[in-house]
Amino acid sequence: MPPSDGDRFVVVGGGIAGLVVARRLALAGRTVTLIDAGERLGGAVAPLTVAGVELDAGAESFATRSDAVPTLLHELGLHGDVVAPAAGSAWVHRADGRSVPLPAAGVLGIPADPGAADVRRAVGRVGAWRARIDRVLPARVGADAASVDALVRTRMGAGVADTLVAPVVRGVYSRDSRTMPVAVAAPRLPGLLRARGSLAAAVAALRADAPAGSLVGGLRGGMLRLSAALADDIARLGVDVRTGTAVTGIEPARAIAGDRELTGRVVLAASAPDAPPARPVTLVTLVVDAPALDAAPRGTGVLVAPGAGVAARALTHVTAKWTWVAEALPGRHVLRLSYDAAPKDAATTARSDAEAMLGVALPAPREVAVRTWSRAAHDARDLGMPRVGEAVAGTGLAAVVAHAESTASSLLAD
Repeated sequence: MPPSDGDRFVVVGGGIAGLVVARRLALAGRTVTLIDAGERLGGAVAPLTVAGVELDAGAESFATRSDAVPTLLHELGLHGDVVAPAAGSAWVHRADGRSVPLPAAGVLGIPADPGAADVRRAVGRVGAWRARIDRVLPARVGADAASVDALVRTRMGAGVADTLVAPVVRGVYSRDSRTMPVAVAAPRLPGLLRARGSLAAAVAALRADAPAGSLVGGLRGGMLRLSAALADDIARLGVDVRTGTAVTGIEPARAIAGDRELTGRVVLAASAPDAPPARPVTLVTLVVDAPALDAAPRGTGVLVAPGAGVAARALTHVTAKWTWVAEALPGRHVLRLSYDAAPKDAATTARSDAEAMLGVALPAPREVAVRTWSRAAHDARDLGMPRVGEAVAGTGLAAVVAHAESTASSLLAD
């Protein structure tokens, strides 16, 4: 008996969100077709080969604040290869050209204890003193702020907002903290602020609710293995996968792919028609022989405050952050710098920025790799069909996977 319309689904988009939805529907016995315009599944969770080693070209970790990704990895048989990053704080490159450790206890760069020594070191005594005023302000002050910057600037002042929060939001979300909605970055903060009486206490409560241990996890061999495992599993489950196929028409119950009309309930896991412009992010990966980096002088990486005088918005010292990469490339260091726009001379610009951020002279890189991705802008329009992916779920694998799983559950319940 052929499947009914209620049992047939067409997933448009083969990134992680599309793969998760397709897999969950297929596991429940539904007939699923997955279409992607590219030749490779997985989206930005992709491989990049440098110095003969496959590394992550995009997402390299997942937030452990939820169990969505760990549960998925367990189902795919990858849970035994979950690893935590090396201990050590990230740093912030300040507007005065100095780099300082990012305070240990915080959320989005917002400190749980504005009077802590590492907060004073980062923002100065005056900045820390201003931040402590948060403790005596009425809880209603700033509680209705629309942006992360407005909330923090009102409660804790410019020092924390510019030196700590702006570089973290820019580095993690590729967004300006002045336009980043609190509802997207930390939806629980306003409620906790009202309940606990201060922003610092709200941050402390958020951290107390987080799982013990590292706030992020990764996979030995790279998160790229997640894409491969999902692709293998949907093939095993009989999903009809069509890569290299552009979708030229889309409606809630049909999609035009190539020269064929596919019927079934459509799940949009790609950019919506007339979506807001995507934000480009360029990642420049350097492989260097630099004994000066053996001691990881700036921890696992450096975030950049506005006006700091470098083009990069963040640097990850990959071989200092992930032990498995250091083991694969003994004696060498991998640095990954992210940019809002592709630098004209990537090797020269990235090397110069890395020297300024790390405080050491670097030799010419042995290898340079450049990859540009498009980050979907927030787009919550109702298009009359289920939607998954970064534009509706938010940034990060934890958010994308959790939203895709929830959407699949709702579709199956229908």
